[in-house]
Amino acid sequence: MSATPTPRRLYVHDDLSELLERPGVGPRARALGQALLARLRGDRDRVVVLSLDAQLDALVASGPHAPFPLALGVGAAGARVAAQVHARTGWFPVVERIEVWREEDGEGYVLAGPAPLEDQLAGRVSSSPVAVVDDTLFSGLTLRAVLEALPEGARTGAHVFCLRAVEQSLAGLARLAPVTAGFRAPGRLLEDVSFINASGLVRRGAIRRRGAPPLAFFERPEWMAAWFPGYHEEVVALCRALHAELEAVPP
Repeated sequence: MSATPTPRRLYVHDDLSELLERPGVGPRARALGQALLARLRGDRDRVVVLSLDAQLDALVASGPHAPFPLALGVGAAGARVAAQVHARTGWFPVVERIEVWREEDGEGYVLAGPAPLEDQLAGRVSSSPVAVVDDTLFSGLTLRAVLEALPEGARTGAHVFCLRAVEQSLAGLARLAPVTAGFRAPGRLLEDVSFINASGLVRRGAIRRRGAPPLAFFERPEWMAAWFPGYHEEVVALCRALHAELEAVPP
């Protein structure tokens, strides 16, 4: 794995505030979460905290679209976004969830899932148009694989929707299908712009590894130092404490 550069802009999707409001989450966890988000917002020159509502508002404003016969939600995140958009617009009356994710293999990233995408899609996608919905378009590796696995007839009428995207990757993916994103970040991957979820800082699963347990971002010190230069130890301490509090909450 190559060294992680410090991006000029780090965009943090705030999915942590909702997590902290779940039953069983105590006042100490909420206080730690608020302190963590406040510390990130304090780095005004580099860190931008994105709200869900603002991204949904922008995505919905790109319409209108006629209802799609089928929407494919990429994992739990994509299915959740599809449901949230449908509640506002009626675009996705039928959502089918497919499972594919990116994981480290020691040399880089590979795609993984419970079954090959072609097998997951067989018999489920038979007509066009079809929507493909995810939360984030970063490198484009996952969404490109989904589009390329679609049956040929469905691929020509596919349309990708996501909450946020890096413009560099969006341009490449748009050669395969139209892409609608609620928020677009200009610049080069990693050097100019990077995306993370706030929950990934404190919950394991943000980093998936082939043949090894998943990690939270705070457990990857070199990434934290790159993302939060000069104050990463403070952020890691908050993340570690909040992780311990959330681990004590019954599932």
